[in-house]
Amino acid sequence: MIDTAMLMAAGLGKRMRPLTATRPKPLVKVAGKALMDHALDRLAAGGIKTVVVNVHYLADTVEAHLRTRKDMDFRISDERAKLLETGGGLIHARPLLGDKPFICANSDNLWIDGPAETLGMMQRLWDPERMDALLLLVPLARANCHSGPGDFHMDANGRLTRRKTAHVAPFVFTGVQILSPRLLVDPPADVFSTNIFWNRAIAAGRLYGAVHQGLWFDVGTPQAIPVVESMIAHG
Repeated sequence: MIDTAMLMAAGLGKRMRPLTATRPKPLVKVAGKALMDHALDRLAAGGIKTVVVNVHYLADTVEAHLRTRKDMDFRISDERAKLLETGGGLIHARPLLGDKPFICANSDNLWIDGPAETLGMMQRLWDPERMDALLLLVPLARANCHSGPGDFHMDANGRLTRRKTAHVAPFVFTGVQILSPRLLVDPPADVFSTNIFWNRAIAAGRLYGAVHQGLWFDVGTPQAIPVVESMIAHG
């Protein structure tokens, strides 16, 4: 089983202002719990033992919050000096992640398991012989509080291609994925997006998707919070 994860927690949270004026976005509360804790609870349920957390904005606050949890081993990937975006953050954290496939999750998306535990389902689908990355996707029609046109198309074998410009795609990336360390090579710069790695995997036919069977919420703005809380409260 995969027992290591990276939690992306270094962003500035600009879309969540003014709530992020005095706290980092991962510590904004939704349904009585910090966004970060929603994600960490799901990781713990999925058997994750070690979590690498990148920090930048109000980093001391994030680290202090992590010290209140005793259920996993937390390692800090320190980006205080420079915010590196998602791809750069992965490269910076690479020495802490080990040499085996790992889960990577954003700290600002909230998901609830469906009939099966989500990370367990992903691990059953994971095939390192065919895949460099396996993205957890949700159908566009079930992407709660998300306003985009979708991200990916998926073929009958689960292989992904990108949405074409000015078109709609049927699946949205949830912010959760399994990555092979062999993908984390040859960074184009210090600061760059994980999209660079995905593009390489698509070109090699090694980017795959798994469809989430539960609930997923894009908690990107203050206005989304009461909507999400209402939907959770009413099942």
